[in-house]
Amino acid sequence: MNAFVIDAFEFCRLKEQRNGEFPVEALPRLAEESVDRSGSVVWSLQGGKNLHGHPQMALSVSGKIRLLCQRCLTPLDFAIDSGAVLVLAPDEDSADEMDALLADEDVEVIVGSHAFDIRQLVEDEALLTIPLSPRHEACEKRLAVDSVPEVKKESPFAVLKNLKK
Repeated sequence: MNAFVIDAFEFCRLKEQRNGEFPVEALPRLAEESVDRSGSVVWSLQGGKNLHGHPQMALSVSGKIRLLCQRCLTPLDFAIDSGAVLVLAPDEDSADEMDALLADEDVEVIVGSHAFDIRQLVEDEALLTIPLSPRHEACEKRLAVDSVPEVKKESPFAVLKNLKK
């Protein structure tokens, strides 16, 4: 069995903790978003129970990834820093009921499993932190298009006036 696949319910029941680090290249979907697949993601996962007695995991994810700035098209160092509280449900129907019962935006209800992949959970959390359109605060290089002087077009009415002469 893979070292990163756990029985999520047993993990929470025993209040286990795991932590580690994944290189970006080991997380295929995150690597696809990266410019050069460099960087790593440090994670920590703690099992337990919430106030209602439901199995719960606390996940924290941090690290650095290089993204492509959508303004100047150069690499941008992006810091990942996120955390999530995940309450485990045995199936989809139970997850919907628990989500309605908890009504807490800071807690996410997910379907647990006896073969739960930590690597995928960490990758999902890291992907959720990436902005849709990453940009530098202030780009050093401006695109060549930005530096082209604007050509002033002659008014169509002025063209018609010249034709009249």
